[in-house]
Parts: sequence; C-alpha cells; structure tokens
Amino acid sequence: MKLTTVGIDLAKNVFQVHGVDERGQPVLRKQLKRDQVASFFAVLEPCLIGMEACGSAHHWARKLQGFGHTIKLMAPQFVKPYVKTNKNDVADAEAICEAVARPNMRFVPIKTTEQQGVLAMHRARQGFVKARTAQANSIRGLLGEFGIVIAQGISHITERLPGILEDGENGLPGAFRQLIQRLGDHLKELDRQVVQLEREIQQWHRGNEDSCRLAQIPGVGPITASALVASVGDAKSFASGRQIAAWLGLVPRQHSSGGKSTLLGISKRGDCYLRTLMVHGARAVVRYAESKTDLSADWLKGLLGRRNTNVAVVAQANKNARIAWALLAHNCRFRPDYTPDVTGV
Repeated sequence: MKLTTVGIDLAKNVFQVHGVDERGQPVLRKQLKRDQVASFFAVLEPCLIGMEACGSAHHWARKLQGFGHTIKLMAPQFVKPYVKTNKNDVADAEAICEAVARPNMRFVPIKTTEQQGVLAMHRARQGFVKARTAQANSIRGLLGEFGIVIAQGISHITERLPGILEDGENGLPGAFRQLIQRLGDHLKELDRQVVQLEREIQQWHRGNEDSCRLAQIPGVGPITASALVASVGDAKSFASGRQIAAWLGLVPRQHSSGGKSTLLGISKRGDCYLRTLMVHGARAVVRYAESKTDLSADWLKGLLGRRNTNVAVVAQANKNARIAWALLAHNCRFRPDYTPDVTGV
C-alpha cells in the first residue's frame, strides 16, 4: 500500500515514525536514530508529514520539504486529545499522524532561517534583560542589609554605586565592597549586552520593509515590529486580524453554553513575549492620548471615558495587532487618517 500520511515524534536522538495509507490503515511503525532521519525520508515517496511545533521542528520541516514532502506543524496542545490511553513515543507518533489529517486542524507556519535568527536575538535580549533586573535587585537587597537604601530603577544603582563604594564612613567591610564592585561590573556588562543586541535588532529592522511599515503604527517600535514580522511570517496564514489578536492572547476567554455567550478575562494565550511588547506599546499610546487630536485618539478617549485604563490598554493592543495584520496581509502602509468604507453596509 502507498504511504500517504506520516507522523513524526521528534526527539533529541530517537525519532518515532508512524505512517498510514490512503485508507488510514497503519503500514509503518519505525524508530529512527537522528542520523537516519534524512536518509530515510530522502528515498520515501512524497507524502504528508505531521510534526509537533517543538524544539528543532522548523529545522526538520525545512529539511524534509527539500525532499518534496508536504510538512505540517501543529501546536502540541492540539495533538494531545488524539493520544489514546498511556503516553509514549509510539502513541505520540500515531496521534500526530491522525491529527495532521483532520480538516479543521490549525497549523503553525514554518519559519525560515532568517526568522529564527531574529527571534534568537530577541530571546537572548530577553534573557539578558531578566538577568540584569535580577542582578540589580540582588545589589539593592545586599546593600539594604547594611542600611543603604537605593530607589527602584537600574539607573539609580549605576548613579549611586560609585559613591557608595568610595564612602569610607558607611561601615561596609572590605570584602563586601569588593563583592559589590564585582556585581556592579557584572551589571554593566549585562547592560552592554542588552544595548548591543538592541542595535543588531534595529539594524535588521531597518533592512526589512515589512518591519519598517509596522513601526509606523503608534505603539509599535523597531523591537515590537521585528518580533512580529519574524514570528508571524506569512500574515495570510491568518484569515483575519481577529485571528492574529486571538493568537496573541489579546481577546477574552469564552465559556459559553446553551446559546448564552459568556466572556471572561483576557485569555493571555500564545507568545507571552510578543503580547508583552504589544501591551507596553499600547500603554504608551494611552498615556499620551489626551494630547492627540486624530480620529484614533478620539476613539481611545471615548473608551477611556467608559472603561478602566488597563482595559483601554489591552483594547489598543488588540487594535494594533489587527492593523499589523492588515499591513502585512495587504502589503500596504499605515495611514493615520484612514476610515473604513462602510457604504452599503
């Protein structure tokens, strides 16, 4: 029988493969070592291959696409309901094979090496920012044990630390001064790494047309724009701006039954990093809304008059996500004076 659909349970070293024919009957159950995967699929007739969107999934998707196969990536939470009884590699591969053939399954776009490279810079920057914050809090906490209180904010630490170390009357032991000096140097190095990565991200942003167009949206800067472009890829994989807003977790959760719609709090699904960037950008827009006079500011002012500020911030982030989808999907530029044509509606 001809093999038509294959599910691969990805791993570091041992990959489990499950394949079915056109009638859905299992015809392949095989375990492959990592160095056997490419050679095995290179001689296999082109078929539909499903994988979970996990570590190394995009690499293997690009690799197997080069052999003529059709690759579909799925979020692991959408595959889990198809796992029967106990969880193991064989059951996972069978579940992936069954899930990829469902007509209503949602798939993850395959990222290019350039997209993954940009997202790697974003992840590294995010890690350095977290480490910088942790180091600053550590310095503040250690000095607090000796009665030296520094206000919140990394800038306050960098400003006051040299004076604290030079002050011979604050009662700090010599060994402790050396420790704080070492921690301060580490904080400066972390800050230097953050600044350097931001420069590299902005350099990539200036060379990417889509990212530059997104940066014209109020509340979307080079960091947010580059992260959106690299994460979304082909915007046409989303049917509408509503889908991308839901993908970012900027819509309410729903718990409806019996024809009665019940909306709960914001879902916060999807990429936490992207959602954080969108919300913080929207917060800046809300902050200066009172001084603006354009049409979008009128909408935001009206919303602020009716609802809480945090609600308005998330609503603005939702709106920015929809605008970003429209610019990417229709290859157009942002127009602050744009009004939708509702003639005949």
